[in-house]
Amino acid sequence: MRKWLVALLAVTAALMPSLALAQVSSDSGTSNKSTGPAYKYQVFAGAGYIGLNQVNQSRYGLIGANVAVSRNWGRYFAVTIDGAYYPSSLGSGNPGDPSVDAILGGPELHGQLFERWELFVRGLIGYEHTGGEHMIPDTSFAGGGGGGVEYSINSRWGVRVSGDVIGASFSPENNTPLLGYSPHRTFNSRASGGIVYRF
Repeated sequence: MRKWLVALLAVTAALMPSLALAQVSSDSGTSNKSTGPAYKYQVFAGAGYIGLNQVNQSRYGLIGANVAVSRNWGRYFAVTIDGAYYPSSLGSGNPGDPSVDAILGGPELHGQLFERWELFVRGLIGYEHTGGEHMIPDTSFAGGGGGGVEYSINSRWGVRVSGDVIGASFSPENNTPLLGYSPHRTFNSRASGGIVYRF
């Protein structure tokens, strides 16, 4: 009986390296036939557009850049941080020299639509700043939601388009202390498109 136990332990010890190599770490995610292995982090960089409803008499939105970093937890959930800067008007009809910058973050849910296509929805909160208009205050708590679509070129690279609506609260342009710098709520639509890198 003792010989059988020693033999069983010897076989188990000999097979341990093979069993260890056969294991797939749950941390690394699952693989996809078309896009390859899943990664924990994702970076997006691209061009962006935002409406300009908080500036009185504005006729045109602003264009600029949008960058986001996401950390995946499992197959369907991620947390994302989104930064954007919009310094240029689409036309010359806006008063002053307006610009908008924002840093937002929040949860993201994503799922595969087709072989290389993925859909995502997200909720974002953070801050938004309006420059070039002498607003008081010129910074506001902001938040909203949206989503988009991603196409995977390969396991690491992809293309993304997205849109959301961000609400904030700013005082009217050229407000005075007599008005108490009373803010009014605004909702700006945003859109962006660019490339994705996963690592």
